[in-house]
Amino acid sequence: MDKVTRDIQGEIPWCMLFADDVVLVDESRAGVNRKLELWRRTLESKGFRLSRTKTEYMMCDFSCAPKPRVVHEGGDKDTFRYLGSVLQKDGDIDEDVRHRISAGWLKWRQSSSILCDKRVLQKLKDKFYRTTIRPAMLYGAECWTTKSRHVQQLSVAEMRMLRWFCGHTRRDRVRNEVIRDRVGVAPIEEKLIQHRLRWFGHVQRRPLEAPVRNGVLERVDNIKRGRGRPKLTWDESVKRDLKDWNISEEIALDRSAWRLAINVPEL
Repeated sequence: MDKVTRDIQGEIPWCMLFADDVVLVDESRAGVNRKLELWRRTLESKGFRLSRTKTEYMMCDFSCAPKPRVVHEGGDKDTFRYLGSVLQKDGDIDEDVRHRISAGWLKWRQSSSILCDKRVLQKLKDKFYRTTIRPAMLYGAECWTTKSRHVQQLSVAEMRMLRWFCGHTRRDRVRNEVIRDRVGVAPIEEKLIQHRLRWFGHVQRRPLEAPVRNGVLERVDNIKRGRGRPKLTWDESVKRDLKDWNISEEIALDRSAWRLAINVPEL
């Protein structure tokens, strides 16, 4: 796909390509449609086909109300899914967190014959959870602006899984700390912060002209803010994590020291 469309690809982030998923960005829907038509003709000339029925539009109006609007061929939608991540109309991550928890439970059901088998060693179950199920729950979490309710949802889902393959339920009245010490798994909320800080270090080490540095948005000052507390941004989440963990931002330039500083060892 990249070789076929290399001549019509624009600069990032105006054009992004991953496998057979394409993102086209323009200042108007007419401009996006022109790019889409160019892609359709180019792909069809090479024997490929572009699905118009699966095409979705996300419109962002930042002039008065900075809320994206998702438009589908069948009408308006409140969410937009791309590469396993879910973007919401109101800019929150509730749907994305629920989607990742569902993905974790899907991996759990597929491997329940191993995790719930009493003949399998507990050490092997712990390793299987850390390498298969938890990464599915934290996919894309490095870009989340998490609130307390999101962390609570992830923690509850993790403890249900840990209790299940330990052979306990809430009726057994076994404390969460005892279950976690038995399986030797670090809390998922700490792993979530580690993911976010690891991505922050990667962004800081990139040159200023790198596309990933252009993706860090700045707060717009000329927009009238609504009532209530402003929305939590990713930069504010990182600053909060650095303060809570007492880590200096300058360490991020040293990859080895940064990895050592943000590492969360398993129990």
